[in-house]
Parts: sequence; C-alpha cells; structure tokens
Amino acid sequence: MLTATVLLAIVALASGSSTASAASPVEFGTIWLNGAVVRTLLPPSALPNEGADAFYRVPATGGVAAVGPGTGDYHGGAWKVFDVSWNVSRYPLTSANAVLAAAAAGQITIIRNGGADFRCPIQP
Repeated sequence: MLTATVLLAIVALASGSSTASAASPVEFGTIWLNGAVVRTLLPPSALPNEGADAFYRVPATGGVAAVGPGTGDYHGGAWKVFDVSWNVSRYPLTSANAVLAAAAAGQITIIRNGGADFRCPIQP
C-alpha cells in the first residue's frame, strides 16, 4: 500500500533502518519516544482511521510517539497519525510534549491524517 510505503520510507529516513539478521526478513527502524530513540518492527501494517495512540510525522525529525510500553495507555503500536508542518525554521522535536509545545507556540501546524494510521509495535 502506498501509505505503508510512504510511512516505511519516513521511518527508514528518520532512523536508518537495519536488518535484524541476515537470515531474517524482519527489519527494525527507530522512532522517538520521550526524547529517546526506540526500535520498531518493520514493515508497518495499514490501520486506516483506527489508530489509538498519537504518532507525529515531523519533517527533519521523523516519527514521534506519544506513548510506548510502560507509558500511558499504550495500544501495542496502533498509531493515530498526525502530520506536522513547520511555520519556522526546523529543529528536532523528539517527544510528544515538544511537538505539542511547538504547536502551542505557533511554530508548527498539526493535521490529523486518519488514512495514514498504522500498526507498528515498539520493540524492547
């Protein structure tokens, strides 16, 4: 699907995904969670308009998750996608709090993109 392909490209660009092992077709990528880089399982699967947890697609930063295992009400990587566009020069936003603060300051605009919702669990 185009949505999954676009999302895979965004996550890969943000993280430089790597193959888990030479014999395994499973790959891992990374996203941001509370200022730290965490691993995700690729490829994601489409979940149009059914995401539960906020996931911000931030240009020049990559994916930023609002919750993860052990934080908040995590739903196993059922991501509710929000696209971010910049109103100022770009800088890293590495947590949901940073994304929301930038929006409150008028530095970014956040738009809900339900058609891009996907499932991609965070890995330990």
